[in-house]
Amino acid sequence: MTTELETPPHNDQELVARTQGGDPRAFDELVVRYSPRLYGLVYHMTSNHEDTNDLLQDVFSKAYRSICNFRGKSSFYTWMHSIAVNMTINFLKKRNRRQHPSLNDPDSRIENDPDFIAATSKDDPTKEVSVHELQKKLNAAMQKLSHEHRIVVTMFDIQGMPHAEISKILGVSEGTVRSRLFYAHRQLQNFLHEFKRS
Repeated sequence: MTTELETPPHNDQELVARTQGGDPRAFDELVVRYSPRLYGLVYHMTSNHEDTNDLLQDVFSKAYRSICNFRGKSSFYTWMHSIAVNMTINFLKKRNRRQHPSLNDPDSRIENDPDFIAATSKDDPTKEVSVHELQKKLNAAMQKLSHEHRIVVTMFDIQGMPHAEISKILGVSEGTVRSRLFYAHRQLQNFLHEFKRS
């Protein structure tokens, strides 16, 4: 017997239909469902918590305004990720025109991310230092990639999305996704190799 507290989660299609019918609480459920994953995606692109929070507000605001146009040709998951990717890339292009972000900005380094600290903190202090240094170098290398290459690395290597899903979200072929990943991985290896020598 299902109690009110154990109500099974609604599927995306149902929540979208209710939102399109004027139920804002249904959209709130979608926001709660997708916030953590979208936060990770946007943060790995911007390397800044404040920018990520601002962008997510804009992403969900745009999705809410546009949801009546959502026809279900792709999954809601793909549609939301497409909005987030496009808005983040546009934001980064504007930010780069204004200024180049400093990698010395304490917020721009993933090793200051509480989740990363919790995941990597161990009793061995030497391991902590080496993980900290490696992450610092990897984050700096990620920031040197173009937006197009950074996004495929974020989606594939960090978020574990398959090529087909990335292809749908970015609106490019799977071959293009593989090509960008190959190039991005090679660039990251080169950047990290330079760090090792320096």
